[in-house]
Amino acid sequence: MSMSLKAAVIAGLVHSVLAVPAVISSSVAGTGVPTLTISTSVASPSASLSATLPAQAPLPPTQDWCIGQIFCAGSLLQTVNIAQLWSDPKTFVDKPTSKSSQQVLADFNSFNLSTVTEGTIMNFVDTDFLGEGLELEAVALPNFNANPAFLNNVTDPLSQAYAQIVNGYWTQLARNTNQSALCNEYPGGSCESSLIPLNHTFVVPGGRFREQYYWDSYWIIQGLLQSELYDTVNATLQNFMDEIEDFGFIPNGGRIYYLNRSQPPLFIHMVSDYVSVTGDTSILQRALPLAEAELAWWATNRTLSVTSPYTKQTYMLSHYAVTNTAPRPESYLEDYLTVHDPTLSTPLTDTQAADLYSELASGAETGWDYSSRFEAIPQLGNPGLRSLNVKNHIPVCLNSILYKARVLLAGLYGTSNETASNNHLQVAAGIRAGILDLLWDPTKLAFYDFNLTSNARNDIFTTATWYPAWNGIIPDEVLASQSNAFGYFAAVNMVMNKYNGTVPVTFLDWTGLQWDAPNAWPPHQYIILEALRAIPSNLTTNGLPTPSSSQSTYDLIPAGQLALTEAQLPGQPFRGAQSNENATTTGPGADINKLVGTVVNGGNATSGEGWRDTLQRELANRYYTSALCSWHATGGSIPGLLPQLSASQLNLTGSINNTGNMYEKFSNLNVDSSGGGGEYTVQAGFGWTNGVVLWVASTYGKQLVAPQCPEIVASATSTSTGTSAAVGLQASSGALITAVAISVMASIFFS
Repeated sequence: MSMSLKAAVIAGLVHSVLAVPAVISSSVAGTGVPTLTISTSVASPSASLSATLPAQAPLPPTQDWCIGQIFCAGSLLQTVNIAQLWSDPKTFVDKPTSKSSQQVLADFNSFNLSTVTEGTIMNFVDTDFLGEGLELEAVALPNFNANPAFLNNVTDPLSQAYAQIVNGYWTQLARNTNQSALCNEYPGGSCESSLIPLNHTFVVPGGRFREQYYWDSYWIIQGLLQSELYDTVNATLQNFMDEIEDFGFIPNGGRIYYLNRSQPPLFIHMVSDYVSVTGDTSILQRALPLAEAELAWWATNRTLSVTSPYTKQTYMLSHYAVTNTAPRPESYLEDYLTVHDPTLSTPLTDTQAADLYSELASGAETGWDYSSRFEAIPQLGNPGLRSLNVKNHIPVCLNSILYKARVLLAGLYGTSNETASNNHLQVAAGIRAGILDLLWDPTKLAFYDFNLTSNARNDIFTTATWYPAWNGIIPDEVLASQSNAFGYFAAVNMVMNKYNGTVPVTFLDWTGLQWDAPNAWPPHQYIILEALRAIPSNLTTNGLPTPSSSQSTYDLIPAGQLALTEAQLPGQPFRGAQSNENATTTGPGADINKLVGTVVNGGNATSGEGWRDTLQRELANRYYTSALCSWHATGGSIPGLLPQLSASQLNLTGSINNTGNMYEKFSNLNVDSSGGGGEYTVQAGFGWTNGVVLWVASTYGKQLVAPQCPEIVASATSTSTGTSAAVGLQASSGALITAVAISVMASIFFS
């Protein structure tokens, strides 16, 4: 990175108080600005303070793209991570210094790293660094409306009241850069920070994600548009445009340690949605040339020529591929230990280590960090991660998004620049042809990533299969018949019947990765619903197909689509008292959530409902149930409609004195539970979860029914993701008990 670009980034700030993860309380009277209560994270070293730090592996190469020597790969960052002062390495790199970078480095260089102790490093951090989160400040949202019009679409009183509460959460997640606290420009400033300062208001996801993020913002914006917070949407887009001007692309997030990677490129989608809803075309004067710049960045840095083994045609398609040869600063220890795993019988060579660091960063660029989807040999933990092969995949999701970005940009030009418009449509046509040739399996009726290593499609079934339809690519085979159209979505139908929650990322539940089962993510439920909405109505008049009396809904899925037998699918825990016992895994008994005309927590059937509308109703209700019930299980309540759980029940989820968590991901096994797994603990907040809740409420408000939340029961086991996740998993039968009793089917399942 050039010094001129480095100088363009303000690298720090000073503040008089210490800080930690933001905790929001009520607004200051008369200002509308939430009170941002900040306190310092307490270090909890993994060893005694007198213990000498473990021996370190050799330092990775200096990363030219990263700004500075404190928050980028180097001796200081590696040493602090080896000390393991915090459970989350992101805590440290989000702490601004309290001194100049030169003084901090001088203090660190005074240590003898062969004898330095845990206590010395802890004191160094306490003395030379402030608290994380100081660079940002809470801000009042202009024109906030506590009762946006979409609430009138929600007929169920409980669902409406919950949507109104979630609408209010935007006020707790809105941030500005604290301009008065910024340091001088790097280098030579009075302090240093990893923050990329932004000029406009934005909404953060929440939890450890305390800055603006790229692809999260798409679903945040979906909610903000329903909440009529158009100025905030515009401000978010202005921030992204500032970043394109400064860096040539939109980074993963608003920190300098993200400057080597982007995320799924949804900027043009956001601009199009904003213009469509508001009619504000004035933004296009700035947005159109910067949209061109972003697409040029993807074309130059992430696009390659691929020749199809099926048709011998050649296409220009994109992949995720980050130039990086060191641990990611925000996940330094995890990456370091993945490479320098003490259980390895043969250490990785320098070349192998550099390649793996690049794969780990590329995995983060996908947004799916991490998933068996990109592993050459899916396995539990580090062995699987060491087989990451992200850069050699042509992903369904990325290319679908880039196809639609071209189409949308052509539409935004209209007749004002027909040459540019036609060029984008021509490029889009090439991407579409490549997707249908390389990524679509016309027999299995699903999309799969193309693997450049094997020169063939993968067979791991993921939620990426519905990205093309969401983005306007519907294969001819799907359009050929109602049976085929349903076959494309048959796995959704199986999930609604077989599992208590929503659609998981994959059906592999043994990797420990957060973008695998049993985790179900809010953006994917949105994408599936939008994909269903994209199917032409003439293909959706028939009712849902039903399996024979000796089969389950698994048997309605096209042969080979999941690449798993029914017995290989994850089990659904049956009941709290027998939490290690799964429901019947095969045959009609596996469809434990099946009711007459609907499913448990799937809303009410209506006469003449086609299969597409049935699946939309069921998934919309199930998603709403997951969000509301996990919020209720962690202390959420609504006066007169939903009383707070008892202290003894809240104690089981670690939620005493809590008022409800909005989780970033859910368990598809239990609507009471957050998701789990991955390299950080479950995050609450949460921007995209809130956005999808509000979009579902607005779009399906008349079909939402008050959910039957499970009873919280004690966990017989624990997990690494926290009490609530462990308890929720064991409680998965609660909804079943309640709803099945209501449907007079209890005697069948609980005899």
